[in-house]
Amino acid sequence: MSTIGTVESLWRYPVKSMCGEELGELFASYAGVYGDRLFAFESSAGRKGFPFFTGREQRQMIRYRPRFRNPNKAAQPVDLADAESLPPGVNPLSAHPIELMIDVETPDGKTIAIDDPALIDHLRTNVDENHQLTLRRSDKAMTDCRPLSIFAVQSAKKLGEETGISVDKRRFRANVYLDLTSSGGFAEDAFVGRSMRIGSKVVVSILERDPRCMMITLDPDTAEKSPAIL
Repeated sequence: MSTIGTVESLWRYPVKSMCGEELGELFASYAGVYGDRLFAFESSAGRKGFPFFTGREQRQMIRYRPRFRNPNKAAQPVDLADAESLPPGVNPLSAHPIELMIDVETPDGKTIAIDDPALIDHLRTNVDENHQLTLRRSDKAMTDCRPLSIFAVQSAKKLGEETGISVDKRRFRANVYLDLTSSGGFAEDAFVGRSMRIGSKVVVSILERDPRCMMITLDPDTAEKSPAIL
C-alpha cells in the first residue's frame, strides 16, 4: 500500500445542511461518522425519497452553527473500548439521545435548542409557506448518498483556477479532506474502485465519484451563490 498524501482536516456536520465542525479525530463505521448528520429537517414540500429541507431551499441554513451540549459524549461511542475487546469486534452503542443534544447558533446570534419550535420558525424566514418542517433524528448519518465523503484540497484549488473564484474547501462539506502528493486537481477520480487506509484503523472502499448539487455553489460564510463552480 503506497502513501498518496496526508489528512488535511476532519469534519462532521451534526445537523444536515448546517455548518460543520472541524475535529482532531473521528469515529467512523458502516453507518458513517459518529455524530454526523445526526439531525435533519424534513419538509412537507420535499420530494419522495428525499424529503429534507436544506440549503437548496434556505441558503442561509449553511450559516447556522450547531454545537453538542456534551462534546465528550459526542466524540465517540460510549462503550467503544469494551466493544472492541469483544471478538470479533462488536458494533459499539451510541450515547443516549439526551446526551447528544444540540444547540444551534443562528446567523443573527440567537442560540436555540435543536428541538425548540422557535428554530423551525427561524429557518422558515422568507421561505415558501408550503414548507412545513419537522425534526428528524437518526443514529445513522443522514448523508445524501454514501456514509463517508473524501475531497482533496488540490481539487478546490484547481476549481478556483478554472473559475477565477476563491474556492473554500468547506463548500464541499466532506468528512475527510486530503492533502495529496499529486499537485493536480481531481486526482480523486483515480481512487474509484480502490481501497484507502485513513489513519490507523479506517479502511474505506471508494465506490464512485460524488455527484454534486448546487450546495457547492454557496459560500460557507455568506451563503452567496457562485453558479460557475458547479
